[in-house]
Amino acid sequence: MTTKKVALITGASTGIGKATAILLAQHNYTVYAAARRLDKLLELEQWGIKVIPMDVTDEKSLVNGVERIFKAENHIDILINNAGYGGYGSVEDVSMKDAKRQLEVNLFSAARLIQLVLPKMRANRFGKIVNISSIGGKFATPFGGWYHASKFALEGLSDSLRNEVKQFGIDVIVVEPGGVKSEWADITVENLIKSSEKSAYKASVDRFAQFLKKSTENNSEPIVIAKLIMEGIESKSPKFRYVGGYNAKLAVMARKLLSDQAFDKMILSQMK
Repeated sequence: MTTKKVALITGASTGIGKATAILLAQHNYTVYAAARRLDKLLELEQWGIKVIPMDVTDEKSLVNGVERIFKAENHIDILINNAGYGGYGSVEDVSMKDAKRQLEVNLFSAARLIQLVLPKMRANRFGKIVNISSIGGKFATPFGGWYHASKFALEGLSDSLRNEVKQFGIDVIVVEPGGVKSEWADITVENLIKSSEKSAYKASVDRFAQFLKKSTENNSEPIVIAKLIMEGIESKSPKFRYVGGYNAKLAVMARKLLSDQAFDKMILSQMK
């Protein structure tokens, strides 16, 4: 009898995390869905998903969550670091407190969970660590400096980690979503406007906020990314990076092909 693989997914109350939790549960994984909002998580129980309240900025919450799974299952085979948000605003306007929180949620929480699950993965000589980055980990737009910093850093962390843990039979997979229907865009625009109410950048911010709102109209359903995640964790030799969602591949390709000057010109043209 084959033991079911155990997956821990953070930020699982909505969007990509929720869609991934349901998809994996439907494919015979033992799924632990973690998020701060327990009320949002409880509806996942109808798919046989186990829910864990977890604040990724709280060390005790992270440790307790992982230990709870180890006690029940004795192993975590798949870690999907999905929790994150966009703390937008100009580099000048965003407070250092808010900047540090952005990095805490999008980068350091993922790194800490990786530290917590790796000993068991190494002992079992198997593991899949999936870090949900963004096409914003490949290029940067105005007013997203701290968000992009967190995703660029997550990409670098993942590349280093991949080469460290490969010897133990552990794969590190980066997923770079483009436009996906979720709460992300609304929260991002809200943060952007809030940080820029009395800003010297307000006129540009207003234009960029309108661009963000308009760009969400054709966003992909979260299941598109969930399927990419499952493709990666079920592959014996997964790709290092999976790109998907609205406009994702086109944007990443443009960044590869265009010079810095040409790419900046293209980005700024969208804000006119």
